[in-house]
Amino acid sequence: MTQIPTSTLTVDIKNPVELVFMDIRISQTHLAVNVNIMSEIELINADCLPAMKEMQDKQFDLAIVDPPYGIGCAQTINIENLKKGFIHRELHVSKDWDNKRPSQEYFNELQRVSNSLIIWGGNYFTDFLYPVKGWLFWDKKDNKFQGSYFSDGELAWTNINTPVRYFRYGWIGVDYINNRNGEIKQHPTQKPVKLYEWLLKNYAKPGDTILDTHLGSGSIAIACYNMGYSLIGYEIDKDYYSAACKRLEEHKKQLRLFEPVGG
Repeated sequence: MTQIPTSTLTVDIKNPVELVFMDIRISQTHLAVNVNIMSEIELINADCLPAMKEMQDKQFDLAIVDPPYGIGCAQTINIENLKKGFIHRELHVSKDWDNKRPSQEYFNELQRVSNSLIIWGGNYFTDFLYPVKGWLFWDKKDNKFQGSYFSDGELAWTNINTPVRYFRYGWIGVDYINNRNGEIKQHPTQKPVKLYEWLLKNYAKPGDTILDTHLGSGSIAIACYNMGYSLIGYEIDKDYYSAACKRLEEHKKQLRLFEPVGG
């Protein structure tokens, strides 16, 4: 059997979608390719509002944000929170960041600097946002948890022209009773990486730059890194910011363990 000579090529890919098409071309040209998926992640410990005021109009292709809802979710456990289903809040340091909602100015700036928007907790901000047809629903309950104090899911407002869509991924309570991937919780309102990956897959385009104004636990940073999207994320709380940075770096280290050695 005649052996076909193989050459080696190193390329940089900014989005995994490009990799799909490259694989097709590679299979026809007998090239061994080293692929570096480039994901530019910039996490910033700062107030997002002054930062947005310095940004250009429509600087970001897509903003995916989860602002404070103003319902006191950052508090430690007490009787009233227990009635609401906020169990095991003692696992988190009591803070006041969720005692009030962002201002109208925040939403004005967010819409100015972003082309497309996905705003979690949109049902808490309807007085700041205009009516849209395309809401997103995260169904986060398994049937066995129906009827508990926890919500069946969460709503996101979006200006993307889409019918109402839902994503089902179990994630209940502060202990995340049905946390299938065993993610470590470091934030009272932490959302799963899989949720952000679903959003990026369905609502972002190859090469898009993403904005997150309230980084929290950093789940979106891991999702953007996994899928090759560039992200700028802001977190005003130093403790949450440091934890998110550490979480991202530990995730990168885990991925490097599976990288091939030699070549």
